[in-house]
Amino acid sequence: MRIAVIGGGVSGLMAAYRLRTILGDGADIVVIERRQRLGGILHTGELAKHPVDLGAEAFVGRRPEMPALLRELGLEQQLVFPAGRTPLVWSGGVAHPMPQGTLMGIPSTAESMRGLVDDETVAMIADEPRRPLAWYPDADMDVYSLVASRFGAQVAERSVDPLLGGVYAGSSRSIGVRAALPTLAAALDAGATSLTHAVAAALPPPSDTPVFGGIRDGYRVLLQALSERSGARSLTATAATRLARSTRGWVVDPIGAVDAVVLATPAPVAARLLRTVAPAAAAAAAGIEVSSSVVVALSLPRNTALPDNSGILVATGEPLRAKAFTLSSRKWPHLAARETALVRASFAKFGDDAPLSWTDDELIAAASEDLATVTGIPIDPLEAVVQRWPGGLAQYAPGHLDRVAEIESATAEFDDLAIAGAYLHGVGVPACVATGERAARHLAARYAPRS
Repeated sequence: MRIAVIGGGVSGLMAAYRLRTILGDGADIVVIERRQRLGGILHTGELAKHPVDLGAEAFVGRRPEMPALLRELGLEQQLVFPAGRTPLVWSGGVAHPMPQGTLMGIPSTAESMRGLVDDETVAMIADEPRRPLAWYPDADMDVYSLVASRFGAQVAERSVDPLLGGVYAGSSRSIGVRAALPTLAAALDAGATSLTHAVAAALPPPSDTPVFGGIRDGYRVLLQALSERSGARSLTATAATRLARSTRGWVVDPIGAVDAVVLATPAPVAARLLRTVAPAAAAAAAGIEVSSSVVVALSLPRNTALPDNSGILVATGEPLRAKAFTLSSRKWPHLAARETALVRASFAKFGDDAPLSWTDDELIAAASEDLATVTGIPIDPLEAVVQRWPGGLAQYAPGHLDRVAEIESATAEFDDLAIAGAYLHGVGVPACVATGERAARHLAARYAPRS
């Protein structure tokens, strides 16, 4: 039996690995990846002779998928947690503590915003529970429209946008409430009388479990383990150009006939490949837009007087080119032990692809100058590395859940085709791992050996 996994990111590699564990050695699994390497937008490079993640560098630790997968792969010793420091927000030319007790930056109390927004906005937040709320169950809107109408534009631009920019490389104007904030939408659907009350109901209960986790030696450890344990043949620098039905399965150009397919690509590629076999799914996938970004990692002298914070997020409208800085040596204890300090600068949001066209030298200079601005100290990198991510992140716009439901419904008729990827049920690594797991089990329901 021959299975094609189109897309060699973490979703596709997880699907290949799980198919191997279920189907055994008899399956011929082929991973087709258009890039020169496996991993998709997860990539571990090298800086100052140490590994450095140049895509995602953390995952939501309170979801079970990653700790469970690391244990299964024998990599539990690689699991690390942040030091517990909090980020700053750069707004109005000043670094402010990130407000606490918020839901993706949306406050549950007015006092949590004091100092970051003006007094008029604080008063607007405090008064919000007394104003009538119009919310229609099953409707959707962008996060900005909801937050700005209830709490004011400053809350959206100074508190919400910096966080959404880190997760989606987007903004509150490009991201929908239902897809990005499902617990908030559920609270509103259940009849919350104000946004304040809905946020309070949607906040997760207090927990001692770290919010985030990471991998000590970078995501390459996970990617390599999945690839090796899957036993799949990998064809890198190879684009799948056509997906067509055949009498006994599928034809995938350029590899030919296969019995089953896992389609683990970005939404635009899925739309193109599904166009003739599942037109409704292709149309829905084509409606999911993507955003580009750039990461610049800087190696600094170890004694650089960086703030004692995990990072610095930049509010919308600030005259800086970078959108965020991760103070990696402050954030992660295992990185603090290195002989140099590590900072990651992020550039570009949805609708702004300009930084991708800048030269490496221009990006490194912009990262260094903006970091000097927000920290107030001279920045003179010892080394730097640049990673561009064109079209790297799906935008979970209003109506996203309906698009995904259409994609899944229109492909459900095929028991020999499964879909996976970051455009479906979350852009984070645990969500991608979950889609790969689900895709493999969908195929295994047909092909797994019966006892």
